[in-house]
Amino acid sequence: MKKLLAIVAFSTVSLISAPVPVFAQSAPSDALETSSLTIQSANGSHAFDIEIADEADEISYGLMNRDSLGENAGMLFDFGNPREPGMYMKNTLIPLDMLFITSDGTVLMIARNTVPGSLRTISPGTAVKGVLEINGGRAAELGIEPGDTVQHEIFGNDDAE
Repeated sequence: MKKLLAIVAFSTVSLISAPVPVFAQSAPSDALETSSLTIQSANGSHAFDIEIADEADEISYGLMNRDSLGENAGMLFDFGNPREPGMYMKNTLIPLDMLFITSDGTVLMIARNTVPGSLRTISPGTAVKGVLEINGGRAAELGIEPGDTVQHEIFGNDDAE
């Protein structure tokens, strides 16, 4: 007797309590909006050119299947309303630093050098407005730490100095 094996993939980003099943995970059909942001840390300002993922399919796909990311590039996940995200690295080919950011732009937690391909859930354990993914190790190189401020229009502080 043959046994059937059902495989269900879950989205890259989901609510901890209710993962969203994704059956055909493909790149979003439209190009992502681009922007820039600045991270204010104890040792200065750090500018990044980013893509913004704010639609369900964009958030689900994230940086999957990319073999590189520019030195000062990244992806900002805008959840709209704060929620507790469950991030993981399925189909992600490069290590990333994940900065979990509160509604006012404060870096709450940094998951450093996340492991490519890992299905381990990464979460700050509380609701956040967004997550910034940058190259693994880049936050340490720049001295970015929890408590630093991410300046961008989604946090309402893009004109702050």
